[in-house]
Amino acid sequence: MLKSIIRRTAQRQGFLDPFALMASLDAFARPSEVSVPKELLRAGVVFHARGLLNTKVIQSNLDWHWPYWICQQFDPRSPSFLPRSFSVTHVNLSHRNWTAIGIPDCPLLPVIDPRGLTTLWYDGWSLDFFLQRGDGTLLIPARCDDARQTLLMGASSLAIETETNWEGATLNVIAEVVERRGHPWAVLSATATGEDVHALGLGIRPFNPEGIELVSTIESNDDGTSWRVNGLNAFHVDRAPERRVFSVYDDGDALNNLEGNFEKETRAKCRTDLASAAMLFRRDSPDGFRAEVRAPLRSPPDEPVPLRKDFVPVSWEGALGGLARLHMPHSNWQFLYDAAIRTLVLHSPGDVYPGPYTYKRFWFRDAALILNAMIGAGMIDRSRRAINKFPARQDRHGYFCSQEGEWDSNGQVLWIIKKFLDASGESAPPEWREAIHRGADWIIAKRLPSGGGEPHEGLLPAGFSAEHLGNNDYYFWDDFFGLAGLEAAERLSLQWKDKRRARVYRSEALSFRTAIVRAMRRSPGMQRVGAIPASPYRRMDAGAIGSLAAGYPLQLFTPRNVPLMATAHYLRCNCFVDGAFFQDMIHSGINAYLSLHVAQVLLRAGDRNFLPVVERIAELASPTGQWPEAIHPRTGGGCMGDGQHVWAAAEWVMMMRALFVREENGALVLGAGLLPKFFERSPILEFGSTPTPYGPITVRAERLGSKRVEIAWDADWRAEPPAIDIRIPGTESCALDPARVREGGMTVALRE
Repeated sequence: MLKSIIRRTAQRQGFLDPFALMASLDAFARPSEVSVPKELLRAGVVFHARGLLNTKVIQSNLDWHWPYWICQQFDPRSPSFLPRSFSVTHVNLSHRNWTAIGIPDCPLLPVIDPRGLTTLWYDGWSLDFFLQRGDGTLLIPARCDDARQTLLMGASSLAIETETNWEGATLNVIAEVVERRGHPWAVLSATATGEDVHALGLGIRPFNPEGIELVSTIESNDDGTSWRVNGLNAFHVDRAPERRVFSVYDDGDALNNLEGNFEKETRAKCRTDLASAAMLFRRDSPDGFRAEVRAPLRSPPDEPVPLRKDFVPVSWEGALGGLARLHMPHSNWQFLYDAAIRTLVLHSPGDVYPGPYTYKRFWFRDAALILNAMIGAGMIDRSRRAINKFPARQDRHGYFCSQEGEWDSNGQVLWIIKKFLDASGESAPPEWREAIHRGADWIIAKRLPSGGGEPHEGLLPAGFSAEHLGNNDYYFWDDFFGLAGLEAAERLSLQWKDKRRARVYRSEALSFRTAIVRAMRRSPGMQRVGAIPASPYRRMDAGAIGSLAAGYPLQLFTPRNVPLMATAHYLRCNCFVDGAFFQDMIHSGINAYLSLHVAQVLLRAGDRNFLPVVERIAELASPTGQWPEAIHPRTGGGCMGDGQHVWAAAEWVMMMRALFVREENGALVLGAGLLPKFFERSPILEFGSTPTPYGPITVRAERLGSKRVEIAWDADWRAEPPAIDIRIPGTESCALDPARVREGGMTVALRE
């Protein structure tokens, strides 16, 4: 009855029948328990709610001084211009780029956009410095083409410097987070020079890198050195401004009202929640202008990862001490590695999350892949702390749930726990063992029954999988992780002398592998081009990127497995744009982390074509050494997801590690990615110390003249040394037995 009423009401009002529409949409996907997880729906609604607000505000107020992405996306002369026409919501689709600043173990991460706009609090309003010339002209960084941004990585600090240059004027802003008396403070230091510069300005802006942020009230103390916004957040400036301007929506942007008579005002209250304010500082020395902002960082009400009451700050020296170091003077790879390490530290204050803003939430999928790099970099304590939180997210059925319908999560948890235990040499605590057994049992119970003759029998159910692979389907990505999880549970059970469980998990893993291989062989992709599509029912398309998980990171197939290499070949020939993987579905951009998955598969197979992919990803990094989730192929700006994607940083760390060392079939493979050209910039290349299942190792390669390379390793083996394969390109591969491994190095001859 209710359905009939809704259907008739919709049709009378001229709308489509909602139930017929939903049925049509469902027809494009395989039947699944969860069509779309409510977590994604909630995030999407919030995202587009702001987009709708952007639609109402921005295009009718283009005289405002908007952030960089709006200046570009709304400028018909810019390559980033997007027509708005029938778009219901206006969202940032061209410059989703920002970089977080912070201190280790503090989840409060201000973000800085490409022109220095600083959003101090999660999803909040922003601060923006600018200049005013003697004739009243404003020099706004967001509208300036000549800008340089740098990530400053000192031994004890992490900061972003943004320098903007106009003819005869320069504005320099350094943003960082520091610890003061046990509390985090954001500090913005601005300096300006220029003969015609009349004032240094600071604006309180009702927007951030996603768009409009509502500001109802702005108030200052009598001399203008302390400010509050929306009655909550406070910041301080180090000296009283000469002039303060407050504005409400009806009066327009405060930056357009700097010459008004506002001397006595100390407060603005806007009925439309679009208040703005600005302050001007006159020259304080013959050399120029300066101002400093200090803001105590406290958790706002909607902070998804609040600051713990028992927060104890950790220094950058302490957080980075003992981690794997890279010496690789090839292009900017060294800088990107150092930046990626700091990104991993910043985004693991307890839980691990994949971004400082849009993705500041927990997913098992991202956490597992990020933890893989954290473990490889030697962040053992930090990784253990994150994994300790996993059992609490397991339901009574054994399902590790961060969002409904996430069928890959159980396999990922079991796989990464085994990786951690192998690398650390630690024993699993009882709660981990129980979680692993229940998680493996869930995978067994979740598999579909066999005997029906369908291609998907014996696999995991249809679902949305990695979200960017397409409509709900029986994705091999889920199955590969499920299989890896069962194999991990089997090996761990053997270590724990639980032979009964080990036999069960071995049998189920063999059955699972058989089902996967059978489904692969029956798929259109395998039958037509010999490659592995996204699911048994899909033709080959960009979604096949998920199937590479069987090679990297899971190593379920041998390095030169024919279907695996055919899949990599297909993707390179059909799904690469300008030298990197372009994901057509949802992301509609170049993906750094997925491109590096392709590069890892190629490197593992000894295919030197991995190098152009890695070089291209390095070129696509932002000036601060970050990658957004997806990159616009024309502008190089972010077009999807978080502007600082931690999974991408994780894959860069793992890529650098794999050049020097990787685990393979019970042995260590050394030097497989150290191409002869790498030694042209420096005769010595080094990585370590990095954990392995056999003990931590540091690998060092040195070019000796034109015909030889010496490779050495410094390891702390826990027991008998493993076998080592030396596979430096341009040399004969050399397999060493444990006796020769103890020698700690050897010299190999170059053939090229």
